[in-house]
Amino acid sequence: MNLKNRNTYAWVVVGLLWVVALLNYMDRQMLSTMKVAMMGDIHELETAENFGRLMAVFLWIYALMSPVAGLIADRLNRKWLIVGSLAVWSGVTLAMGYVDNFDHLYILRAMMGVSEALYIPAGLSLIADYHQGKTRSLAIGIHMTGLYVGQAMGGFGATVAHEYSWQTTFHSFGFVGILYSVILILFLREKREVKTVQKEKKPSFSGFSSVFNSLGMLFGTISFWVIMFYFAAPSFPGWAIKNWIPTLFSSSLHIDMAQAGPLSTITIALSSFIGVIFGGILADRWIQRNLRGRIYTGAIGLSLTIPALLFLGFGQTLFTVVGGAVFFGIGYGMFDANNMPILCQFVSPQHRAAGYGLMNMTGVFAGAFITNLLGKSTDSGTLGPDLALLAIPVAIAIVLQLVMLKPKFADKTDDN
Repeated sequence: MNLKNRNTYAWVVVGLLWVVALLNYMDRQMLSTMKVAMMGDIHELETAENFGRLMAVFLWIYALMSPVAGLIADRLNRKWLIVGSLAVWSGVTLAMGYVDNFDHLYILRAMMGVSEALYIPAGLSLIADYHQGKTRSLAIGIHMTGLYVGQAMGGFGATVAHEYSWQTTFHSFGFVGILYSVILILFLREKREVKTVQKEKKPSFSGFSSVFNSLGMLFGTISFWVIMFYFAAPSFPGWAIKNWIPTLFSSSLHIDMAQAGPLSTITIALSSFIGVIFGGILADRWIQRNLRGRIYTGAIGLSLTIPALLFLGFGQTLFTVVGGAVFFGIGYGMFDANNMPILCQFVSPQHRAAGYGLMNMTGVFAGAFITNLLGKSTDSGTLGPDLALLAIPVAIAIVLQLVMLKPKFADKTDDN
């Protein structure tokens, strides 16, 4: 394959995996929108406690499986891992349309947590291998927009359920995912460097010794600890915005949820889309002149979220609250586009999926913690001020990142 064809196929990979990212978030999100439609058939969902259990089991299993998924992705063919992951969670989505009791729904939701966790580390590390240097941040950023679109499309589950039934909704989306897994079988290709494959054939790079080798390399590097904190700290406000922004808009602007929901989620989604594209282009250009270009781009993005959190937390007008959401979306998008590319400057290819899996786990745990905490803040009427306080860990992360992360390479390999 000539250079031009290789470059073209690298973007084909991004396009193929963009759809997988969309399905990943859409399938997990639509359950939350169909609670009312399902209550008539599964009466346990009438209580908030049971619905909370159903949502929480996915979150905790997804978090715990993320580092395991990364370790697996570094050792197996990522194409087949992605295909299998998509096929399983789509099959689970399809099966949800046949359940008639809470216990079976709970088990399927747990299975979805396992299967969906397998995708992100494998998908991002595959894109990173296809896009080295000048296009990596933009490629990752475009892929991240698939997550945003999928999250937004998950809301249409309630619309389909209203027009037809909740069973038909699960059947339809599940079938689409299974069908798309066949498309991936035909068109998606793995990309491993020859030297990586050779090393994987060595006895020292197999079994438990292989796992301990990866974990030892990652945790034995100060830079990785800084990257982990840099990833986790913005996850506090990131998950807070994802779960509580409609409530905040409603209370701060004194509008009902029917208006607050679309206004808040569309604002965040559109501004995040702008942020990942702009952040990807800026970082890819900056790193050609400065090895810290991606780090500086991420820091600029996170810096935008600090005044955004203050506007969101204390604002009482349409200008301040919507303006805060716009700044947060753009800033968080710039941050999102550069997480894996920054990791690639410190971690070699055969450990990147494991590294991102560990990062993903810390981020989800942070999200679970802050979601519960802000629930209590909402009950006590302090949601806004408590959200504004989340600017503190973000500021600490920016300082640590700028002081501690000093890459020697644009792309870490075994040869450097």
